[in-house]
Amino acid sequence: MTIGFTSRAAVSTCVLCTAHLLVAAPAAAIAGVDPGPRTAAAAAALLYRPGTHVRPRPGAPEVPDLSALSWLVADARTGDVLAAHDAHRRLPPASTLKTLFALTVLPALPAGIRHRVDEEELAGIGPGSSLVGIAEGRAYRVSDLWNGVFLSSGNDAVRVLAALSGGWRATAERMQTKARALGARDTRVKSPDGYDAPGQVSSAYDLAVFGRAGLRNREFARYCARHEARFPARDGGSYGIVNTNRLLTGADGVAPYRGLIGIKNGYTGNAGHTLVAAAHRDGHTLVVTVMNPRSGGGHTVYEEARALLDWGFEASGQVTPVGSLDALRPVPLRGPGADPALVPAARGNDAPARPVPWTVAGAALLGAAAVSLYLRLRWGPVPTDQG
Repeated sequence: MTIGFTSRAAVSTCVLCTAHLLVAAPAAAIAGVDPGPRTAAAAAALLYRPGTHVRPRPGAPEVPDLSALSWLVADARTGDVLAAHDAHRRLPPASTLKTLFALTVLPALPAGIRHRVDEEELAGIGPGSSLVGIAEGRAYRVSDLWNGVFLSSGNDAVRVLAALSGGWRATAERMQTKARALGARDTRVKSPDGYDAPGQVSSAYDLAVFGRAGLRNREFARYCARHEARFPARDGGSYGIVNTNRLLTGADGVAPYRGLIGIKNGYTGNAGHTLVAAAHRDGHTLVVTVMNPRSGGGHTVYEEARALLDWGFEASGQVTPVGSLDALRPVPLRGPGADPALVPAARGNDAPARPVPWTVAGAALLGAAAVSLYLRLRWGPVPTDQG
């Protein structure tokens, strides 16, 4: 396993003090040696370097050796990245991109709205897409459609919700804007449902950003935690749908993970298996991303996420962060959000999650500017939108 560390280079002390960006030092190239203070800019830059990055303290558990092309584990409350492998590697996200779709569209559509689906709204669904079973001419509540997105990963539900919120292309553009506002700079949105499209990519870092932001949205948190729901049928009745996130439900021989909050899984032939998962234990909430495991079968993504969650809970307080999910965000996450500890109880109802304060982490606008300047001077331009 390769463990990466930051360079000696630093941004000027006066700029860093103004931006309030001083953070703890990285481990030196020799284990156990701490070279002293470093900057948040250097921390952000570290995660752009290839390889596995972790800064264990004495007695910390060893980070698991995984087959995924990219992965990340972070503290959902603070945004601290505890460990990562190729965190900014751009890869096709499959249906985990639906997390960004939900963050973008959920606030615009009240859950109780009823809509009768037109034929045009179901046009263009890619072959082999996962579907919840929306029927032309049938009326659905917006909340039904969101159950179809989160539980069945229904691309048909995404098509209808996108039509209701301005259309397919406009929704993709709004998702791109939302990603930038969250500090997710690796993501390129071409198809809002996550279906493979030329140039559509995201990263373990960005998907963790989306997952963390989703936990602060009470509607998002309730939908992603649901094990099952009833969905309207063509004949006027209903049928049951079950969340395809096996780490949540324990389906198909995958043991459910204790304390799992959920979030979103995905698969395409091009992307492989992808997963954003969050769990809450003993006062800590972790978010992990696993992208495209290269060994084992279709359930490997869940077992590698399990290993990361186990490690993260065991390593809590025993590792120094290697970065922050707020590092590239213009304004760090702040204010009340959904309480992850309550989310697992919301399986098939609309019980609200109560607000809980979140720890403020990362840098403010000046800090983000210092990060960008440092990255450009030391390692060249940070990836920007190329379409």
